[in-house]
Amino acid sequence: MVRRVRLLLVAALLMVTGLVLAAGPASAVIGGSKSTYGPWAVRMLIDGKPACTGTAVTKQWIITASHCFFEQGQEIADKRISFRVGDLDMRKGTTVRPVGKRAGNAHADMMLIKVSPMKVRPARLATAHARPGEIVRQYGWGATCTTDENACQSPVLKQSTLRVVRSDARRCEGFAVPGGTDFCMEKVSGIPAGGDSGAPVMTIGAHGKETLLGVFYGSDREKMAGAGEIAQQLAWIHKVTKR
Repeated sequence: MVRRVRLLLVAALLMVTGLVLAAGPASAVIGGSKSTYGPWAVRMLIDGKPACTGTAVTKQWIITASHCFFEQGQEIADKRISFRVGDLDMRKGTTVRPVGKRAGNAHADMMLIKVSPMKVRPARLATAHARPGEIVRQYGWGATCTTDENACQSPVLKQSTLRVVRSDARRCEGFAVPGGTDFCMEKVSGIPAGGDSGAPVMTIGAHGKETLLGVFYGSDREKMAGAGEIAQQLAWIHKVTKR
């Protein structure tokens, strides 16, 4: 019981952190490199302006960060939300919109939202946990600077390379809790930032063989980043997307 309460408190703290980030500048990968692949990556916009990144997990469901759907503590209406899909350059993508169904996760900073049918290849979902020492790749259209992140959002998909760190490591404080539903990562090349919230963290493999390992929710803009783990939320994802 104590452990459950602790995890719920951590989730609540992550939500509060997310609300602060959502109310501030949205951002993309600082450093890193331009992506040449990522059919499942989607760009979330609010009132037509870049806000977050997400991943298509079916032809009609997108997963991203819960905090992307709140602004100054208030839930954002579906009519203000849209997604650009189908192209690494968001300016060339197709626009899809919510169709009235979304579901937040009580244990992780994750949201599933149903949209009109997308002509994209959904991501494969990881069934194994993130392993300490594993090299992973995060994708996003977020900020490429640390000054005015709203002014330096990338129009093209970028990627950073990160290494999974043991959740009990001191440098993981604030990004993961031992036994929790999140994992933390350290910078190898590039670091995600604002506008990357909700972005896919993928295993590295042949195109079409990589799997969605996590949903990015925050970083310190320098060395460390955190993500919710997909493997621990598979039952929830399957239940929601069958609706």
